[in-house]
Amino acid sequence: MLVREVMTTDVVTVRVETHVKQALTLLDEHNITSTPVIDSEHRVVGLVSEADLLRAPVLRDPRAHMSPVAEEPGDVALFVGEVMTRHPTVVEPDADVAEAVDVMTSTAVKSLPVVDDRHLLVGMISRHDVVHLLARADDAIKASVEQLLDELGVGWLATVKDGLVTVQGPQSRNERDLARTAVATVAGVRGVEVPASGPTGSGHRAGDRLGHPGRD
Repeated sequence: MLVREVMTTDVVTVRVETHVKQALTLLDEHNITSTPVIDSEHRVVGLVSEADLLRAPVLRDPRAHMSPVAEEPGDVALFVGEVMTRHPTVVEPDADVAEAVDVMTSTAVKSLPVVDDRHLLVGMISRHDVVHLLARADDAIKASVEQLLDELGVGWLATVKDGLVTVQGPQSRNERDLARTAVATVAGVRGVEVPASGPTGSGHRAGDRLGHPGRD
């Protein structure tokens, strides 16, 4: 899967001059953990997260202590530009989702801005987007795989179990490679198995059923 097939395009954004309180409100209202910071030309200049916004002091509650806590007044960040992460990691729309997942699982980053070749924001991909993709129902995955195989003009059989697709029918090595490559593009597919033997199991021939939903 490619990032552009998974990303969210209706992205909540802020500017460097956005007030910290307003940014906090946006994260809360939209139930998101971070948002891109853009300039007047829609270029990504930073990323602000919950952790960044929490750098502003949270006052200690004296009721939680045996004696009153006297805090010295300090500088309180007022604007996003004071706390945002500059030069955030970004991905391109045609990048492999697997690469984006590697970044998000190997770091503390939960979401990545998606930018075009001019560094303009075109979307956002998050861990939740990928989880939603992988949670797609087997029946929906099967219907999309069958439609894909029908478009390829082959008579291969497809079964799906827990997001893992088995394609039976390809005879040559080239056909098996084609099956793996094609089926791996379907939303929600977690793995593809193509046995070397011909069709042996039950399944629906691609195109046998009417009214398949389109590919996602």
